[in-house]
Amino acid sequence: MSALEEYIASFAGETGYLNWAAFGPLSPEVRTSMHEAVEVIGGYDPREHLAVNTNTDRAAELVAELLGVGRSEVVLRPSSTDALQHAFTGLDGAVIAGAGEFPSISLTLQRASAASSGAVSPRWIDPVDGRVTTDAVAEALDDDVTAVAVSHVDYRTGYRADLPALRDLLGPDRLLIVDAVQSFGVVDEDWTAADVIAGHGYKWLRAGRGTGFARFSPRASECIRPVLSGITGIASDGPFTGAVPPPASGARAYSTSVPDHLAAVRLATALDEVRRAGVATIAERVTRNVDEMLAAVERHGIPVGTPQDPVRRAGILSLTPADPEGLGRALSDAGLSVTSRGGAVRVAAHAGTGAETLRMLEDGLTASGNRTFTL
Repeated sequence: MSALEEYIASFAGETGYLNWAAFGPLSPEVRTSMHEAVEVIGGYDPREHLAVNTNTDRAAELVAELLGVGRSEVVLRPSSTDALQHAFTGLDGAVIAGAGEFPSISLTLQRASAASSGAVSPRWIDPVDGRVTTDAVAEALDDDVTAVAVSHVDYRTGYRADLPALRDLLGPDRLLIVDAVQSFGVVDEDWTAADVIAGHGYKWLRAGRGTGFARFSPRASECIRPVLSGITGIASDGPFTGAVPPPASGARAYSTSVPDHLAAVRLATALDEVRRAGVATIAERVTRNVDEMLAAVERHGIPVGTPQDPVRRAGILSLTPADPEGLGRALSDAGLSVTSRGGAVRVAAHAGTGAETLRMLEDGLTASGNRTFTL
C-alpha cells in the first residue's frame, strides 16, 4: 500500500462527513499517538517525559518543512488567532483587510488597533463577493499601508487568494499576513510569498484543538515587535534577575510559554501523515472530490459562490440557493454533515472523502427538489 493509499484508508468511517471546513475528526494515528503520550506523562520518569516533549521541536520542524522555510521562522501557538494577535499587536501603520474576513483577522485587527491608540489602523475593503484580489487591494494601497491581512481560503465562499500576485503587488517593504487554517496541508502553495502565516491543525490536518502554529519571516521579525512575548521568547534560558533580556531571535520571540506537549504530539503526528502522503497528491484528491461535488450541484441547478477555477479554490464549496436553510435541512436529513450559515450551505470535501459520501450528496440534492432551492 502506498503512502497516499494509507492516508486515504485512515478516513475510514467518514461516510456523510462534508464538514471539514468546520472541524476535522482526529485521525487514527493521531489518536493512538496521543493515548501513548498520555500514558508516558502519567508516569514519574523525567526521561520518559522528555521523549514526549521532543515532539515540540518535531512539530515545528515539520511545519517549517511543509512551508519551505527555516526552522527558526516557526513557532507553535495555541491557535491561529493567538498567532495573529502577536502579528497585529506588534505592527504600526495601516493594515488592509476585507470587512468580511473571519474574526481571527477582523476582530483581532480591530482590538490591536484599539490597544495601540491608533498606531496600527485597519483599512477595511469590501470587494465584490468578498474576494480579496490584487485589484481590490491596489485600490486601497498607499504609502501609509504597512501590511495586508487575508485568509488564504475564505471560510464563506471558498475563494483562494493569489498569494504570489499579492506579494508582487506589495513589494518587499510591506508585509503579507495570511490565515492558512482553511488550506495548509491540502493546498500545494508557495508559502514563501507570505511574511506571516497563521495556521491550526484542528480542521484539515485532523490534529485537534491547541495545535496552532505560525511562521514569521526575517522581514516580519524586523517589523513586528514581540509585544506579547513571554519567558520562552527572550534571549535567555529560564528565569533571570536584573535587566530583562532582549527578545530571542527569529519566531521564538513571539512565544509566551512552553507549548502544550500533548498538542505538539498530535500536531507532529498529523503533519508526518501529510508529509508521507505528499501535499501535492493530497491536493489533487481534494480538487477531484470538489470537482465531483461541483458537477453534482450544477446538475441540480443550484448556484455556487465558489470559483470554478481549481487554482482559485481548495476544499470548500459554497452553495447559495434561494432557501439555504431548507437545503441545509434536506442535506442533513440525507445523512450529510454540512454547515448552513450566512445565506449559504458550505460543503467541504477532503482527500479521503469517499464515493459513498459523494453519492449521498447527489441523493440529497435530488430529494431536496430542485425547484425549491433554485433562484
